[in-house]
Amino acid sequence: MALDSEKLLKNASPREQVRRYLNKIPIRSQNPKSDEADTLKQLRDLLEDKNVSLIAHYYTNPAIQSLAEETGGIVSDSLEMARFGQRAESQVLIIAGVAFMGETAKIISPCKRILMPSAYATCSLDIGCPANQFEAFCDDNPDRTVVVYANTSAAVKARADWVVTSRIAVEVIDFLDSRGEKILWAPDRYLGSYVQRETGADMLLWDGSCVVHEEFKVQGVLNMLNIYPDAAILVHPESPKGVVDLADFVGSTSQLISAAREMPNPQLIVATDRGILYKMQQAVPDKQLLMAPTAGNGATCISCGDCPWMAMNTMEGLLDCLTSEKNEVHVDPLIADKAMVALNRMLDFKK
Repeated sequence: MALDSEKLLKNASPREQVRRYLNKIPIRSQNPKSDEADTLKQLRDLLEDKNVSLIAHYYTNPAIQSLAEETGGIVSDSLEMARFGQRAESQVLIIAGVAFMGETAKIISPCKRILMPSAYATCSLDIGCPANQFEAFCDDNPDRTVVVYANTSAAVKARADWVVTSRIAVEVIDFLDSRGEKILWAPDRYLGSYVQRETGADMLLWDGSCVVHEEFKVQGVLNMLNIYPDAAILVHPESPKGVVDLADFVGSTSQLISAAREMPNPQLIVATDRGILYKMQQAVPDKQLLMAPTAGNGATCISCGDCPWMAMNTMEGLLDCLTSEKNEVHVDPLIADKAMVALNRMLDFKK
């Protein structure tokens, strides 16, 4: 499976590429039309009979997250998704997430078959950082260490020196800065700016953004805080600086869930994709979870806290994927080998 966005959107700016791509994706079904109980039974049986591991991201449909948990799969962030796939005994993995997650799983587990419920599920950060434009950006700045966020294509990772997740981005950049290295960062400029402020590193930033997190607005969060003055604000660092500055805690998806446990506040205002509420509520069943609004002053509400590509992971798509074994992920071995160098640096750093 490959999403050839470069051919579709060649020569457009990163922002224009994302907006054009959003207009091209098929209309998705938010609610399964088939009987849910019957579909769930079929899915459970197929996963067991075919010995397939279901690996789901925190931002997917709660029903898919629940199915992954009860069938021996996992719900996690992108890094742990790939690690779990590597450890799993199953030789077939279904990645319920977006394209770069499937590619990363394939790179780390090249001998396993990687399937996805949707052939169209991608990411605005991935689309907004085409490999050919990124290559030119790197070539223009040869004195910089290239660090890319996990939300990028295999081809972009292959050009990088390091891959990072939001969980370890500050640590890695702080380490590289301590060695006197100047950084070329891609693709999320908000996360890059946050890391730059935290570390003081010399960083040149690619102009990319997440369509979910970019929509959170300061005024909307302040309005909610006026209603819930005792609430803590939890923010993903892909959000704009003004929203990050309001936060009681800033962190990755897994870090936000951990923070929810540790915060004494009875209510939590959460600025990330609403899919995280499923696992977060499990962690803090007695707390009230409130989605940060995306309709504050100046918002255009492209996503309204709900990634349009993550929403393409439907129960019907999962059933079709399991039945027909379609939407298999393939990565060119030469690209995979190069990308694995940068991924291994990340994995070794965490150890």
